[in-house]
Amino acid sequence: MPAIQWNANLYDDKHSFVSRYGEDVLGWLHPQKGERILDLGCGTGQLAFNISEYGADVTGIDNSPEMIARAKAAYPGVRFEIQDATDFSFTEPFDAVFSNATLHWIQEQPAVLNCVYNSLKPGGRFVLEMGARHNVESICNAIVKAMEEDGLDELLSTDFWFFPTVSEYTALLEQQGFTVASVINFKRETALTGEDGMRDWMNMFGAFFFKHITPQQAATVVSKAVEYLRPSHYWQNTWYADYVRLRVKAIKN
Repeated sequence: MPAIQWNANLYDDKHSFVSRYGEDVLGWLHPQKGERILDLGCGTGQLAFNISEYGADVTGIDNSPEMIARAKAAYPGVRFEIQDATDFSFTEPFDAVFSNATLHWIQEQPAVLNCVYNSLKPGGRFVLEMGARHNVESICNAIVKAMEEDGLDELLSTDFWFFPTVSEYTALLEQQGFTVASVINFKRETALTGEDGMRDWMNMFGAFFFKHITPQQAATVVSKAVEYLRPSHYWQNTWYADYVRLRVKAIKN
């Protein structure tokens, strides 16, 4: 799992598009009044709160103390807990588990899916969206190119995201015992916030690239990578990230 120190304030301020796009996934979840629903990787809690507005009993979990603290302060009516996605359990099962923009941070997918499966009622649904194969590929390539040009390629982090193909991820779900009900794989050019949108994105989501180099070296790499991307990823005064998403609804057998 890529190591990252989450800045909850910056996340809400500069990267609110994560929750905003996640609202579309709620249509696949179709939460019902009285249901018990788990938000896996809830971040700062916006989507957990949105689910609760349908009348569902929501629990949000995240392994970031900073994110959970922010969620508790913002949405005191929703239950939030610090838990690891690869090792969690609850005494009472859920009707549904929801996850948005979280699972691609985790390499240990069988452990996650085992926890999800065991946390669901029979017939319960698992609705998720995550990065898919080729997600933010051009951004990654720009960062690698900048590090190579600065002679830092041997210091590249070996940790990385998990961006599966449709067949890879549906196979994992089926091996766990799920039946895949719906799946789509799609490109989504994603607008970033502000003139420094690409720089902010790299510093927030790609910080693990730079964990073996100095802050000064990282700043130089980011500046170079941003300029490599400007001709193709900046137009009409807005930066865009080349997102590719995988959305799945699976049912516990």
